[in-house]
Amino acid sequence: MSSSTSTSVANSSFARRPVFPFTAIVGQEEMKLALMLNVIDPKIGGVMIMGDRGTGKSTTIRALADLLPEIEVVADDPFSSHPTDPDLMSDEIKQKLEQGEPIAVARKKVQMVDLPLGATEDRVCGTIDIEKALSEGVKAFEPGLLAKANRGILYVDEVNLLDDHLVDVLLDSAASGWNTVEREGISIRHPARFVLVGSGNPEEGELRPQLLDRFGMHAEIRTVKEPALRVQIVEQRTEFDQDPKTFLEKYQTQQDALQEKLVGAQERLSLVKIDYDLRVNISQVCAELDVDGLRGDIVTNRASKAIAALEGRTEVTVDDIRRVIGLCLRHRLRKDPLESIDSGYKVDKIFSQVFGLAEAEEPMQNGASVRR
Repeated sequence: MSSSTSTSVANSSFARRPVFPFTAIVGQEEMKLALMLNVIDPKIGGVMIMGDRGTGKSTTIRALADLLPEIEVVADDPFSSHPTDPDLMSDEIKQKLEQGEPIAVARKKVQMVDLPLGATEDRVCGTIDIEKALSEGVKAFEPGLLAKANRGILYVDEVNLLDDHLVDVLLDSAASGWNTVEREGISIRHPARFVLVGSGNPEEGELRPQLLDRFGMHAEIRTVKEPALRVQIVEQRTEFDQDPKTFLEKYQTQQDALQEKLVGAQERLSLVKIDYDLRVNISQVCAELDVDGLRGDIVTNRASKAIAALEGRTEVTVDDIRRVIGLCLRHRLRKDPLESIDSGYKVDKIFSQVFGLAEAEEPMQNGASVRR
């Protein structure tokens, strides 16, 4: 093999490092479900994952990004603009299309962008070269991490240690789908629609309630306690590290099936309906839990539709709502220092009362849950 060939092989293997398969991840069902629902409907508003260190948070997020199919983008565009959807393309591309200019289309993997803890606002949002703008009369913009994350996943580890102002900027972009940079009277905007995933360890401090409320869902993860399960996780990781190619081949069928399921859910989402009475009950749960604002109602409705789409249905059921309502509301409850009750249990208790269901899981009869 010539030296140039060996270099190109080395570069390609470096560029496409093997990623642990999503379907091989054991446990942490709550986190996996919340991430999948946000991929189906990014308007849910992201996930905040709180839990112990070393529980595979970043492994799971990277695995999900790798599982997703390639997306169509405008070639050589720094914002990964969509070739046909105006909401997902930059103003420059929009202008070219309006003027009838041809644009080249390429395919690329969904990006997972890691936001480093010490990142500055310029690094995140991008910068405008004022000197060039004034002297040459052009909008010289250096894109930041938000540009790179458009149509992908933006992961912020230890988000509770990040500067509050920066968290605000991220949440604003995630909610609006646009990032606007203004310097010295010059304004530039670009699409920034991404799934925002934050993670943190409660021991290192809580996120302020008004910022926590802006995350669509809140998943709690714990270290696996069962010895047999721990051994299985360790063995899987060892097997993957020793021979990634063989390990990936073993899970390829499951990966393909889940990818197909997620794509089908994205396409089905717009057809999913939620009955008026169920929407009223969701709002009643939010009211009885004294949840501030309407974000809780909106996110629960969206997540319920997403889970129905994931299960291949176009009608939301009570069970769909039950599976997501804790994830959507537990972080929005007011903290009572004298209360030891787990917030997830509190949500489930009120849900059961409002929907007229048994509070604790009762034995199944004829395949259906018992109602009181």
